[in-house]
Amino acid sequence: MPSFTQDEATHYDSRIERLVPGYQLLHELVQAQLQTLLPEQAQILIVGAGTGKEVLQLAESNPNWTFIVQDVSDDMLAIADQNFTNLGLSSRVTIHSGPLSPGQYQADIALCLLVMHFVADDGAKLALLESIHSNLKPGKHLLLADLMKPETQFERESQLKHCRAMGLTHIGEERMRHNLEHEFYPLDRMRLAELLDESGFSTAQMFFKALGFSGLACIRQ
Repeated sequence: MPSFTQDEATHYDSRIERLVPGYQLLHELVQAQLQTLLPEQAQILIVGAGTGKEVLQLAESNPNWTFIVQDVSDDMLAIADQNFTNLGLSSRVTIHSGPLSPGQYQADIALCLLVMHFVADDGAKLALLESIHSNLKPGKHLLLADLMKPETQFERESQLKHCRAMGLTHIGEERMRHNLEHEFYPLDRMRLAELLDESGFSTAQMFFKALGFSGLACIRQ
């Protein structure tokens, strides 16, 4: 899994919108679902929170929501911490560096957005889902978004065309092409369903699909 240190952390937010079709729409749909699912006061666990961009958007939705932001990159979390300080959100945020411990938190909902395709399916994906499960209250939702295995022969090429249209450079496109083939670990729907079931989640329901990326909602059983 990449560490997203130094320049990778600094430039992450400016690059990601060029790499994920419908990136802003995905987050708008997540926000709408949280507004529907959560009570006035709730704790939101964000796994792989990076620079904390989700928090900056969601904090405006409800002034009583609090957040646990987890990431394995200290450089990304340092940027997040500064963002929270600048916007006066620090009192509402718990920053967690490194893997989650079993049962450390009891969140009302969990987000894991654009994280799992960085994690190999060698037991690590299952371990990640199990750690989310143990830090989420029973009966509560996990909203998951991830790069999936292509469903058509032209899907990956279409992703790259879209990235170029969004302003990705030729060098960036070649790097993305390499990553899609060699650095990421996308799942097909059947394998994801197996992992969700094994880690104690319900069958996932899709709420977002844009070329190779899918957003799904499931419940901790």
